[in-house]
Amino acid sequence: MHFRVFYFFERPGESVASTSPVAMSVKSIVAQLLCRLHSEDDYLGIMDARDNVLQILCDPGQDRYWVELPLDAAKASYGRYMTFAEVEELILDLPPVLDRSRIPDMEYRPW
Repeated sequence: MHFRVFYFFERPGESVASTSPVAMSVKSIVAQLLCRLHSEDDYLGIMDARDNVLQILCDPGQDRYWVELPLDAAKASYGRYMTFAEVEELILDLPPVLDRSRIPDMEYRPW
């Protein structure tokens, strides 16, 4: 299954804007992008066909990742911390339409 992705990786200074996402398979996202999240400024966004976004941010000091579904209109998101293995499994099992019901224990956070 393919999704569109955008990202920013601080170390190499590499980025793809959310306004110009590129198509990738879930296997390629895991193999080529997920492992590149290292600094607190790094992020990876995954967009479905309906423009829903799953965003993954690195929390390097805690060796975990913040995974969220942003709600731009509400200026908030639903999210939770996950381990690398949990994020990897989540991405490989993404449904065609991103939905918070597929990610248990997400909490609401205003920005």
